[in-house]
Amino acid sequence: MEHPIGELMQTAMASIKDMVDVNTVIGKPVQAGADTTVIPISRVSFGYVTAGGDLASQERGAFPSPAADFPFAGGSGAGVSVQPVGFLVVSGDSVRMLPATCHSVVDRMVEMIPTVMEDVRQLVARPEGSAAASPRM
Repeated sequence: MEHPIGELMQTAMASIKDMVDVNTVIGKPVQAGADTTVIPISRVSFGYVTAGGDLASQERGAFPSPAADFPFAGGSGAGVSVQPVGFLVVSGDSVRMLPATCHSVVDRMVEMIPTVMEDVRQLVARPEGSAAASPRM
């Protein structure tokens, strides 16, 4: 005979599995134009606890035999947190990550490094005498 705590844990874990799947972390892509797709990205955290025990005899001082069948008491709980991280923007040949929140100026500067490097690469590769183009911002 399986102990009741096992069934309690299986039920709670099945519920968590239903709540947290891959579509929660990587959202469904949204078409935002002819060649642009936006994919939401989230951070998912969850916690889980289960506890249980057998109840003792009602009589004080009574020592049960090892074969005694005590009633079971138990419970479980779970919590799930979903926080948006940002959006992947796929447009043509480029993929960019747009954060949901910008924590500081330094974070924004680090995010712009790939764009600046691409602009510098294009400036260096441009033949002399061609018209100057303004870099992207």
